[in-house]
Amino acid sequence: MKKILVTLVAATCAFSASSFAAPAKSEKQAAAATQFRQALLQLVRSNVGALGGMAKGAIPMDAEKIKTNSMRIEQLSLMMDDYFAIDTRKFDVETEALPEVWENYSDFQSKIEDMTAAAKALNKAAVEGNEGQFKAKIGAVLKSCKGCHDKYKAE
Repeated sequence: MKKILVTLVAATCAFSASSFAAPAKSEKQAAAATQFRQALLQLVRSNVGALGGMAKGAIPMDAEKIKTNSMRIEQLSLMMDDYFAIDTRKFDVETEALPEVWENYSDFQSKIEDMTAAAKALNKAAVEGNEGQFKAKIGAVLKSCKGCHDKYKAE
């Protein structure tokens, strides 16, 4: 019984820790956290751009590029929680991240999960060569980006 109780308490703590961001302890830490997350998001942007062009018909669909970019987006999305886990609101850092990121962190995390799932589904379609699904799956990735931007990014 004692082991079960200890396991439940540990699991609850682990879950709670993953649902909340820790406040930055200094201006330096806040600035570094902001710099790292902005770099991560620039990488996401660089990989989403070509996909958006394909979805709009501005550039031809390219299964190899879709495979590469969707895999990268998936991997980058898996890092997002780490790079947003430091709440920088108390410090004067230049950021487009709205305070709502940390006020509703569990919802923000769900948006990250949406991006991961959309990128994974796009990659699967590209690996399978399912060209009929490319546009819709790219649309789902773009929708996951927009879902986060609409609530959590200053424009």
